[in-house]
Amino acid sequence: MIDLLKAVAAQLIVLHHLAFYGPMSDVVATAAPQLIEWLSRQGRLAVQVFLVVGGFLAARQLAPDGRLALRGSPWAALRDRYLRLVLPYAAMLVFVLACAALARRWLDHPSVPAAADGWDLLAHLLLLQDLLDVDALSAGVWYVAIDFQLFVMLLGLLWIAARAEPRFGPARSPAVVATAALVLASLLHFNRDAGWDEAAPYFFGAYGAGALAAWWTAAPGRLLSPRLAAVLLLGSTLALVIDYRPRIALAAAVALAIALVAPRMRVLQGRAWAVISALSRISYSLFLVHFGVCLVVNAVFVRFLPATVPVQGLGLLVAWAASLAAAALFHRWIEAPALAWVAARPGRAASALGA
Repeated sequence: MIDLLKAVAAQLIVLHHLAFYGPMSDVVATAAPQLIEWLSRQGRLAVQVFLVVGGFLAARQLAPDGRLALRGSPWAALRDRYLRLVLPYAAMLVFVLACAALARRWLDHPSVPAAADGWDLLAHLLLLQDLLDVDALSAGVWYVAIDFQLFVMLLGLLWIAARAEPRFGPARSPAVVATAALVLASLLHFNRDAGWDEAAPYFFGAYGAGALAAWWTAAPGRLLSPRLAAVLLLGSTLALVIDYRPRIALAAAVALAIALVAPRMRVLQGRAWAVISALSRISYSLFLVHFGVCLVVNAVFVRFLPATVPVQGLGLLVAWAASLAAAALFHRWIEAPALAWVAARPGRAASALGA
C-alpha cells in the first residue's frame, strides 16, 4: 500500500505542477476549465500522502517498536538522512538550472526561475531557502527541506524519550505518547497558523500520524492500538471541527488506511505489482526532475507549435511522459548510486532492522 500511495501521489504532483505553472495548461483550460482548476488547486493535496508515508517510513527505520533503535549515534542518522536527500537534490539543481536557462531562450513566463547566484545555491543545499526567504529554484523544493526538518524533529523526540524511558518502565513507550501529543499540538495550533508553514511543526500532524500508523501496525505495538486509534480519530475529528482543512482530512484518512487497511490488503503479483513498484521506486527522482523537464516542454510547445487545445494538450502528455522517462534515468544513474554510497559508508546509523 505504501508503494501504491507513493506511485499515485507522485503522478498527481506532476500533474498539479503542469496545471498550475502553465503556459500549456492555460490553453487547455479554455476547453477543460474544471479539470485544470482541480489539478491546480486540489492536486497539491497529494503532498499530504508523502508527509504521512514519510513519517511511517521514518518511524519504521528509527523506532520499529516505538523505541529508538539506532546502532550508531543520532548525529550519524542525521548525516545519513541529509546525504540521502541532498546528493540527488544537488544533481537536480544543476539539471533544473540548465533547463531553466534553455527555457528562457524561448519562453517569457513567471514559471521560469531566474538565474541563480552562489547564495541561492548555498541556501538550497543547506535546505534553508524558505527560512532565509530565498526564491525557490524549482517547484516543490520546499518539501525536501521540510522532510529533513521533520526527520530531525522525530529523531530528537525519540532520543529524548529514550533518555526518559527508565522512568516509565518497560511496558510503556514515552516516544509514542510524546509523538501523539505533538501531533495534536500541530493539528490544533501550528497547522492553523500560516506563519508556521515554512517550519516542521506546521506539518507534523500529518508526519506524526504516519509514525503512529507505523507503530500501530508493528507487532509489539498492537497493545497500543486502541490508544493510537483514539488519538488519530478523536484528534483529527476535533481539529477538523475547530477548523476544517481538506489537507488534514486527507492526511488522517491516509494514516488510518495504512493502519487499518494495509495489513489486510492482498499482495499484488505480476505486471500490476511491477508497475506500482517501479513508479514508487522512482517517485523521489520524479519529484526532483519533473519541473525542469516540464519547463523545456512548455517552452518548445509554446514557442514552436500552434496554441490550440489539441496541440497543447498533447504537450501536457508529452511533459508527463518525458518526466517519467527522465526520472527513471535519474534514479538509475544518480539517485540509486548515491543511496548505495550512503549505505556503504562506515559508521552508518542503521536501525535494528537494518533500514
